[in-house]
Amino acid sequence: MCGIAGIVPLGNGAAPTDDQIRAMCNQMVHRGPDDEGRDVRDGVGFGMRRLAIIDVAGGRQPIFNEDRSVRVIFNGEIYNFRKLRRELEARNHRFATSTDTEVIVHLWEEYESDFPRYLNGMFAIALHDTRRRKVVLARDHLGIKPLFYALGPKHLVFGSEIKVLLASGLVERALDVDALGEFLSWEYVPGRGTLIKAIRKLEPAHLMEIDLNISEGQRPDIRIVPFWDVPRPAAPGGDGSMPRTVGEWEEAIDGKIRECVRRQLVSDVPLGAFLSGGVDSSLVVAAMGDARTFSIGFHDPTYNELEWAKQVARHLGVDHKYEIIEPKVADLFDHLMHFMDDPIGDFSIFPTYLMSRHARRDVTVALSGDGGDELFGGYETYVAQQKARAWQRIPALVRRGVVQPAIRAIRPTAKKKGLINKAKRFVEGLEYPESLGHARWRLFVGETLRRSLFSPEAQIAVATEVGRHVLTLSDRAGERDECDRGLYVDVKSYLVDNCLVKVDRMSMACSLEARVPLLDKELVELAFGMPSALKVADGMTKVLLKRVAARHVPRECIYRPKEGFSIPMKHWLKRDFRPILEELLSAEQVRADGIFQADEIERLRREHLSGRANHSHVLWSLLVFHDWKRRWKV
Repeated sequence: MCGIAGIVPLGNGAAPTDDQIRAMCNQMVHRGPDDEGRDVRDGVGFGMRRLAIIDVAGGRQPIFNEDRSVRVIFNGEIYNFRKLRRELEARNHRFATSTDTEVIVHLWEEYESDFPRYLNGMFAIALHDTRRRKVVLARDHLGIKPLFYALGPKHLVFGSEIKVLLASGLVERALDVDALGEFLSWEYVPGRGTLIKAIRKLEPAHLMEIDLNISEGQRPDIRIVPFWDVPRPAAPGGDGSMPRTVGEWEEAIDGKIRECVRRQLVSDVPLGAFLSGGVDSSLVVAAMGDARTFSIGFHDPTYNELEWAKQVARHLGVDHKYEIIEPKVADLFDHLMHFMDDPIGDFSIFPTYLMSRHARRDVTVALSGDGGDELFGGYETYVAQQKARAWQRIPALVRRGVVQPAIRAIRPTAKKKGLINKAKRFVEGLEYPESLGHARWRLFVGETLRRSLFSPEAQIAVATEVGRHVLTLSDRAGERDECDRGLYVDVKSYLVDNCLVKVDRMSMACSLEARVPLLDKELVELAFGMPSALKVADGMTKVLLKRVAARHVPRECIYRPKEGFSIPMKHWLKRDFRPILEELLSAEQVRADGIFQADEIERLRREHLSGRANHSHVLWSLLVFHDWKRRWKV
């Protein structure tokens, strides 16, 4: 696990200096506290920070091929590297280290731009072939590891974090107001965009190739191409390889999970797992065998799942450590926002960071259960979409004239969820376009609130309609049923641009490598071949995965209401974060920025503090944005 950085001159661009590469690497010491590597040659600068996991002594980067004509820097892990190494050695490639990184340079020699297709792992890769005069960037199949780039008139700058690119001194800090509109709507910027106009994400399963074979003064040819996509469902048993019956699916998923987890246990440093006591993390730990596991809890009982984690740990007989957290959240805010240079509005950055900090005291690598919801239908929004069809059968006069206004008028309760809060959220989602599918229950700022939030000048720049990325991805999903189309959209947007960002940023803030075995591409391909009825049916989520999990842990731990990994932010905004709320969202500050309407933000703040409404998601995203803007001088 590392952080990578680089500068590639384009045309008349000056060659980078060692000081520039050092400055970029200094911004991500937390990603790699063990070592640093910098290498400027043929006008191209590479840098990296290393968290040593495999071949601790011999894995320093860049890694070269035999004649040092190809070099690579790499963030992540390649889980099938031993198999690849054997195959490459049979083709007369010679290895100088035991690290997984070295297979990448030899795969490039064999397969050139097709090399990512052979990798099973999480990765962000930069490769430079001095003989062919090409630079290649590649990001893993599911987007587990981040990779940003800025394509300017004279340089391509890339790195694992936005702050790394800014440290190059080559990237303009101009706000993308259109992307800000999407950020407030979804709590993240979907797709390639970021809040800085000049900076983009390399999308998952994509490769960028820069051909430097040009005449002096010419601009290189740059192409970005996909190398993989989530497959469409195959006909059950059509080719003899896919399961047919429910029992066969249960066996196949159980076996593949165990295979994927065990593949990701490779490590030369201490390894453990996060354990919440839910379906996904319990399955991962059950597949590990002898394991060290880590949990945290809170004193608020509606936000505390610690007893479930302890019950699963006892049942599996693992070495379990837990901690009741009373975080000084206001103090944590400043620390965590340093790692949110690509900001998200997800509250659960706090428990994810605290869990990572807790585990890092004992291990350097931790397995996580992330990805199970998006593969197997774990979110309540999928059920809400099914219930919405039944809701439409109620006469419109009753729905819109009586029930919905009555539910909106009820004050939210202090609980995390509960019947009243669920009913209010259900009604809120119904107000958004039906074409968004289940994603409408993930939307927090629709077109109406956008118009009242943004200043007239900013509204002109907010051009992308709410949910455009959902509709685009839904079309790209092709011939799938409603459930699988929604899962495809989630994998391509909510998972990669929110959930995996949260896990990467908060674990790396603690110099902890987080692995996500449920996102092994083989398991992803198998899961998307499953019938939708084995994912969401009759008001139940994760239908088949729960059957699998019940084989390994107590049924009462599996068949219980889903809580999610969250915190009482709606209460913290009234207490712990109130000084920050009043500072960053003061009328004077808002008017000075000229982006938002101060009166509308004051209305949201007043209604939330009085308990009349729960505006925690919008207010928190506004807080995060204003801190980000000030911190990074955008």
